[in-house]
Amino acid sequence: MQGTDIRAAFVSTNSICQGQQVTPLWRPLFEQGIRINFAHRSFVWDNEAQNQAHVHVVIIGFSYQDDEPKYLFEHSKEGESRRQQVGHINGYLAAAPDVFVERRAKPLCEIVPMVAGGKPTEGGNLLLWQEEKDELVAKEPAAEKWIRPFSMGAEFINGKPRYCLWLVDCPPSELTHLPLVLERVRRVKEMRQSSAKAATRKKADTPWLFDEIRPPQGDKYIAVPKVSSERRRYIPIGFLDTVHIPGDKLFFVSNAGFFEFGVLTSQFHNAWMRAVAGRLEMRYSYGNTTVYNTFIWPDPTPEQKRAIEEAAALVLEKRKAYAPATLAELYDPDNDFLYPELTRAHAQLDRAVEAAYGVDFAGDESKITAHLFTLYQAATTP
Repeated sequence: MQGTDIRAAFVSTNSICQGQQVTPLWRPLFEQGIRINFAHRSFVWDNEAQNQAHVHVVIIGFSYQDDEPKYLFEHSKEGESRRQQVGHINGYLAAAPDVFVERRAKPLCEIVPMVAGGKPTEGGNLLLWQEEKDELVAKEPAAEKWIRPFSMGAEFINGKPRYCLWLVDCPPSELTHLPLVLERVRRVKEMRQSSAKAATRKKADTPWLFDEIRPPQGDKYIAVPKVSSERRRYIPIGFLDTVHIPGDKLFFVSNAGFFEFGVLTSQFHNAWMRAVAGRLEMRYSYGNTTVYNTFIWPDPTPEQKRAIEEAAALVLEKRKAYAPATLAELYDPDNDFLYPELTRAHAQLDRAVEAAYGVDFAGDESKITAHLFTLYQAATTP
């Protein structure tokens, strides 16, 4: 195509425009002179075969000619399509500058770090569902002292009780008087010893502990599920007491308050997440190094910060008002009409966060995304 007016378009799996795939593919192409002229953002590619696998794809039209106008197409699950005329299309298929978001070990902004929960690697022996916990405590009441609430992302969203044996401070003398717990620990040791991974075999020396131990600090923390449905406008996040142990599918921010919660659950942060996060099929795959650490936070005035905190507190208050609805139920887009006060609280929070960025986009997510890419570019350009 070099030196010609040839235009091309390809259908591809949507992964080439998501997460860490974008930089190695699109940066060299853009440096070579390729320009994206139109794109159909992710949609399901159906066919007439029986037992078909639903493949999530994009269509990208490109050339060495910088065509005008450019168009972005959106396809809803209901079969509706929307065409948007834009000035530029980047590698994330956003109407925004050509920037490449690199994973970072530390946040770009001065903010409390986000950490992944601990990895159990215990073969189903240290983790307990409600029935297993009840049975263990009924047979061995002294074990209850060493049982803590536990969640991966799915249990957190769906409000499903789960527990773990948290034996970090359990002395051997006490463990030997808990034969049922000790048997579970022995099974962890056997499972890890038989692993093909050297690192897992090494952890057989401490079978009463999680493979990775990362307990939150302070009194409470913000919990963020790693994987959640792409149909939701907001990733369901919330506060948990530090007695609650997060697993490795649940990120957490220790010692965080209403301001941090408000920004993270706002449209601004969710728009950034939708643009740069990886995906599992179409589900959001949140990453602390790829989403949280690359996000540019607002620099609010004291009044703006207070407005965010008040709106964040209102969101939490309205969630409680609809108890015992789970986060999965509260953020189900098919039933959000059942929770109008929560919807209004989120709208108030979104306005407060937008004001803290000093812009007035009236919730236009394409403008929000473009603005965040511009801020990221400014923050990372030497």
